[in-house]
Amino acid sequence: MNITFNKIASALAFLIGVMAIFAGGQVLLGKDPGYHVINWLVLYNYTIGILTVFTTAVLIWTQHKYALPAAIGTLGVHALVMLIIQTAYRGVVASDSLRAMTIRIVVWLIILTLMFVGSRRQRPAQA
Repeated sequence: MNITFNKIASALAFLIGVMAIFAGGQVLLGKDPGYHVINWLVLYNYTIGILTVFTTAVLIWTQHKYALPAAIGTLGVHALVMLIIQTAYRGVVASDSLRAMTIRIVVWLIILTLMFVGSRRQRPAQA
């Protein structure tokens, strides 16, 4: 993987993870966000933030062989949670939660694109 694309992808993963830790941590510490909170969603956001910062971002940074599967898995879990909150919690989930999940999905699509582009640029041309 091209090192520049790899580092940018890792930095984005780290940033989105820190944001999830901060947002989830605030609610877990008792700060009232001003809207109805789905408890498992707060715990999910905090946990996925921790995993992203300390595992996935590190795997991407070090170009580990499990970096791509970890990134795909993270995007997949976010997409699954979005599907759940859009169906089972449609009238309950806060618009801020939907917006945050949408941003996470978009950022992970960008991260995966950077990883794929970087890996394509590193491969030698085949004759």
